[in-house]
Amino acid sequence: MNSTLDRETVAEGEVELRQGQLTLTADLLRYLEPTQWAYATGHVKLVREGDQFTGTEAGLNLDTREGYVIKPTYHFSRTGAGGKAERIDFAGEQRLSARRADYTSCPRDEAADGAAPDWLLSADKLDLDFEHNEGVAHNAVLRFLGVPILAAPAISFPATSERKSGWLPPELDSDSRGGISIAVPYYWNLAPNYDLITTPSVATLRGAGLQSEFRYLQPSDEGRFQIHAIPYDRVAGRERHGLEWMHSGHFAGDEEGDIGWRYGVNFLRASDDDYWKDFSNQLPSLTRRLLTQSAAATRRYEFGRDTTLELYAGVQGWQVLQDTESIEPPYQRVPQLGMRGHGRLGVDSGLGVQWEFEAEANRFELSDRPAGDTRPDGSRVHLLGALSRPFDEGWGWFTPRVSFNAASYRTDTPMVMPDNTLTTRREASRTIPTLSADAGLRFDRDDSLFGHALRQTLEPRLHYVNTPFRDQSILPQFDTAASDFNVVSIYADNPFSGIDRVADTHQVTLGVTSRWREPDSGIERLRLGIAQRFLFRDQLITPEGEEGDKRVSDLLLFGSATLWPNWIFDTTVQYNASIDRTVRSIVSARYQPAPFYTLSGTYRYARDLSEQFELGWQWPLYKSAPRANGCSGTLYGVGRVNFSMRDSRVTDSLAGLEYDAGCWIARFVSQRTSTGLAESTTHWMLQLELVGLSRLGSNPLKALKDNIPGYRLLRDDDAPTPSTTFRP
Repeated sequence: MNSTLDRETVAEGEVELRQGQLTLTADLLRYLEPTQWAYATGHVKLVREGDQFTGTEAGLNLDTREGYVIKPTYHFSRTGAGGKAERIDFAGEQRLSARRADYTSCPRDEAADGAAPDWLLSADKLDLDFEHNEGVAHNAVLRFLGVPILAAPAISFPATSERKSGWLPPELDSDSRGGISIAVPYYWNLAPNYDLITTPSVATLRGAGLQSEFRYLQPSDEGRFQIHAIPYDRVAGRERHGLEWMHSGHFAGDEEGDIGWRYGVNFLRASDDDYWKDFSNQLPSLTRRLLTQSAAATRRYEFGRDTTLELYAGVQGWQVLQDTESIEPPYQRVPQLGMRGHGRLGVDSGLGVQWEFEAEANRFELSDRPAGDTRPDGSRVHLLGALSRPFDEGWGWFTPRVSFNAASYRTDTPMVMPDNTLTTRREASRTIPTLSADAGLRFDRDDSLFGHALRQTLEPRLHYVNTPFRDQSILPQFDTAASDFNVVSIYADNPFSGIDRVADTHQVTLGVTSRWREPDSGIERLRLGIAQRFLFRDQLITPEGEEGDKRVSDLLLFGSATLWPNWIFDTTVQYNASIDRTVRSIVSARYQPAPFYTLSGTYRYARDLSEQFELGWQWPLYKSAPRANGCSGTLYGVGRVNFSMRDSRVTDSLAGLEYDAGCWIARFVSQRTSTGLAESTTHWMLQLELVGLSRLGSNPLKALKDNIPGYRLLRDDDAPTPSTTFRP
């Protein structure tokens, strides 16, 4: 090293210069102190804030961070990608411009003569502005496996992982009802807390359409609004549209103990009854033919540690999409007003009585009443209350409980008798008390299974219920249905959900559950259980709608196991002793030996109704040998098939392939959805994901996650962040 004071310093031989987060290494470095410029030649490497640049020559101003690198190879830590260029010029710490540049996240195969990365974005000039999140490639060409797939005078993309406005990659989609469609979304980054995506599209069979999604996030409110519209559907011969609005919010109360208001809106609307068949991917509803339209608000108060009171109000409506297979529409609540609370009495004195109540008023109406539907519109006011005293000593528990269900009805038309004869009554009320007790014991011991030390528990349980008979035959059923027969409902006081029906029961339910857990971790390896209900008198109000003299319920058996590594089993069986047959059963098994390896099967049986078998999988099919750059690709098979054994046909299915090459992922998925006994829709999705740049095509990830048990994304981050935009 030679130095002239206050003028120049020259260093040679593995030179390294450091300043803050900047490191510059080279064979020869010349530093001019008056101008603060450093010039480097020979094996130059520049690292600043994680970004790396290597080249044959470089110059850098240590004050302004202006400079250049000749024939650089670069890598941006912000995006995990990089490339090569003839020259890079720096205009400060946040801006740079590269000439004759390319960009990719794929490793370069330097050993192969002339071999290019799997995907490569080339441009005459590449400008990056990290401060304003702007990247522009001029006269750009995107090549995949050496084939140009996109060219544009300018391609704009985010310079960081942050969002930016612009055209998103085009989406190509295809289905059996609409044909092939292409959509080009435009992303509007309106503000840090709200944005808009506008997507014009055109389909070969249906014509032009438009979809828009507006998202917003405020300190106390958030939501999204989405609209899908086709001005004229050539297949249906009319205008088609769908709406979705979801909103939730809250604000704090103004007093101590006042938790404040919480409110929300969930609104779905479709233009016609066939919308769910033609545009099933536009409707997020789990019940595709029943679209909810509701708004609700609640205010909660807490009084000390033991008392909570909640006020609530709301409206709830439904749009029922009817077709040749009609369904019975549910009632609308217009409105619903109520108050509920719970707490404990005598905590300090040891009394420990728990109380709860609910008081509610509803107006029930049917909209779009189908022909022949004689259910009345009306109002109902109900009051529920209960007192209980839990005792739990660890080795066992006992909870006596007394409750009541009181309701008063007023209908717009005369009430109807069970034999369909009209009465003159439009008002009725009833009050039904219930006495119940829940008790159980807990035993445990050391045990072992298959050579593993475990802790076994034995938990017998007894549940007693006594509810007297009250005539409810003329009362309407606004929101009541029979509860499913399962592990929870068999120990319930009432076999009905809702308010309108309370079964007259004098019964006891006996059951026992045994669990095997690991002593240290508490992981449950095996669970086995059995439960059955015994009646002491005939039941007049039953979920089946007929008087019952059956004194013993079906036997319920259930179990789950993870005894062997990577295996999960679960089963529930409902057995009827009077016919010596299984009434219903669900048996499932899943094998998951490693990430991205999952195989599951589920058998569902309901006597005289359905019998189905479902198979789901995500499994590697082929792995290529590593190339010279160290990369290898893996081909995965993914899918789920639901086969009706009763009808001997596939009802719903999804199957596809995913190929992960490291720096890019290709997906092809076909989804078939039944829309009737003899109708179905097939949807084909093809997507190319260029890691670090963008996704092209239609996105099948939601369909894969929703349908395949245990499915895992090949990339952890599947958020649909805008990554590449195109502009003329």
